[in-house]
Amino acid sequence: MTATAHDISAGRVFARTCAAEWTRLWSVRAGRWFAAAAAVVMVGIGTIAGSEADPTAVRSEPAWMASTVTAMPAQFALLALALTVVTSDYATGGIVPTLQWTPRRTLLGLARTAVAMTAATGLAVLLALASALAAYLAAGQALDLPWNAGLDALGTVALVVAGGSALAVGLGFLLRSTAGALVAVFLLMLVLPFLLPVFGYSWMSAVAAVLPGSGAAFLLIGEVPGMTTASSVTALLGWAGGALLLGWLRLARDDANR
Repeated sequence: MTATAHDISAGRVFARTCAAEWTRLWSVRAGRWFAAAAAVVMVGIGTIAGSEADPTAVRSEPAWMASTVTAMPAQFALLALALTVVTSDYATGGIVPTLQWTPRRTLLGLARTAVAMTAATGLAVLLALASALAAYLAAGQALDLPWNAGLDALGTVALVVAGGSALAVGLGFLLRSTAGALVAVFLLMLVLPFLLPVFGYSWMSAVAAVLPGSGAAFLLIGEVPGMTTASSVTALLGWAGGALLLGWLRLARDDANR
């Protein structure tokens, strides 16, 4: 007796879809280029920072600072990696056969989101560790490498990149355009949080404080006036959750080729 699509459990479909999405991610050249760019930025800046540490100091600063500082610019390559997991299918028209293969749209959205977030966040943590080690080795005796500070730094990087990649995936599902989604991510994560306060209006500063980029900046470098850890996490995860919800609604309700 041949099993039909309705006889296959949701868990099995989800696992198969995740495996397919993982293969598709790393078979696309853009994914490898974004990963390489993030590696160059984080490890390269970490090495430079370590080599410029005060040679007369004896382990006065933790090398883990390199992890969070380098994650600030490198996150954009990682978010682009997560975003293209979604939008590349729409650019090539591959979303139509993809949905024929996996017609359960919610499961496809969950699998694609899980793969994108796992890849971006996992790579960010590995590169954050490599950046700290590079800074530590380049500094000689000038930097320390305490494990408790390392857990805090790696956890912070994981939280920021996970939230940012969720935002990128949600915008990818919502806008279905690589260029449009990249511009939206760039504006929300970098341009508007730093540009709006420059004008000096209190309401612009208030708007900037609730943008996800301000939350990411506070968590990674801690130089955003008026923000706290709670408000930063709320802003970052709130935008990520909202984008995922809107993206899922469009995936579930609109035609794939529109």
